[in-house]
Amino acid sequence: MGALYLEKFIIRGGRPLIGEVSISGAKNSVVAILPAALLVDGPCKIENIPEISDVRILIDILKELGCEIEVENKGSIVVNSQYVRSYTATYEMIKSLRASYYLLGALLGRFKKAEVAFPGGCDFGYRPVDQHIKGFEKLGAKVEIDRGIIKIEAERLVGSQIYMDVVSVGATINIMLAAVKAEGTTVIENAAKEPHVVDVANFLNAMGANIKGAGTDVIKIKGVSNLAGGATHCVIPDQIEAGTFMVAAAATKGNVIVKNVIPKHMESLSAKLIEMGAEVEQGGDWIRVKGPENILKANIKTLPYPGFPTDLHPPVSVMLCLANGTSTITEGIWDSRFQYVDELKRMGAQIKVEGRMAVFEGIPKLSGAPVKATDLRAGAAMIIAGLVAEGETEVYNIKYIDRGYEAIEEKLRCLGADITRVGE
Repeated sequence: MGALYLEKFIIRGGRPLIGEVSISGAKNSVVAILPAALLVDGPCKIENIPEISDVRILIDILKELGCEIEVENKGSIVVNSQYVRSYTATYEMIKSLRASYYLLGALLGRFKKAEVAFPGGCDFGYRPVDQHIKGFEKLGAKVEIDRGIIKIEAERLVGSQIYMDVVSVGATINIMLAAVKAEGTTVIENAAKEPHVVDVANFLNAMGANIKGAGTDVIKIKGVSNLAGGATHCVIPDQIEAGTFMVAAAATKGNVIVKNVIPKHMESLSAKLIEMGAEVEQGGDWIRVKGPENILKANIKTLPYPGFPTDLHPPVSVMLCLANGTSTITEGIWDSRFQYVDELKRMGAQIKVEGRMAVFEGIPKLSGAPVKATDLRAGAAMIIAGLVAEGETEVYNIKYIDRGYEAIEEKLRCLGADITRVGE
């Protein structure tokens, strides 16, 4: 495993991306659906699972808790949690996984108790779990945090009215997981509307839950005594991977058909790319992006869905580096998403960060340089920067990129990119 940490990408820029690329299953869905399988009494089949490191880690955690997992074929597994007896996920088990907090809701829903160490994963600001805790307490659980471990226990879980003070995808999903087997009805108000919230609700409903309103800001969950399983769920396409390839196509002045997508999920990005001069056309499950000769300036603000996704903020910033005039990105979700800025500056970018806003003065070109991925989506930005830059770019710390993008260098090579993974 140690060697993986020393791998890097070498990219020779200046080639437009041309061709077709197929999008994998959504990382943000699957990291919640796998823990959700703990609530199911029998086997359940999950399809379209991306081959990424976060998924591998989660599958190992589920096995340690006692799940039986059978890999059927590429991207398809059967999870049987019938014999799970443990409600404890230690720091050792989850230290490199941010989405481990979904184990809290799932284990609480199943055992009425859970002990999970604080999550790891990408570091871009404090990730408050206070909304999660508030939700669990409303359902009747007692929560204590002891030396980095969140311990939750409830005699019984009882449905409740829960108003989210801030729109939080993680807390919405976690409360949903804890509430599916609670007594009575739970109503989550000001719920997150992201596509993966809907996907998790659809998975649970397929297994026997009664959840209505996912995708709107009010979700109603009528508790059921058990989730029988026996059904198959296919994970939705990855909105952020699709967006990354759309931006890469536009930034390199390429022409790419992005297949296996849900165009509706991409509307906020498609609108911005058109505003920046790109051509975007779409069909039932594909989007074609043709990059502009000259990138037009734009102002972007990240917001909860259906607004512009925070996860596409770093990739799209590369286009703003090369746009004509002054552009801005205002980050409306995470406190410190701008760690990538120093890396782009090494490539010649003119960027000033003021609080939650970055100001980009467009320049004619970026120059290849050694840079590092500071987190998953910043890593995607470094790859796009390498693709558009003159000369050679080395991207270090690519363990972050492997957390969320399946075979990204292979997919890019098929589109004509000059990118190689090398071990140090």
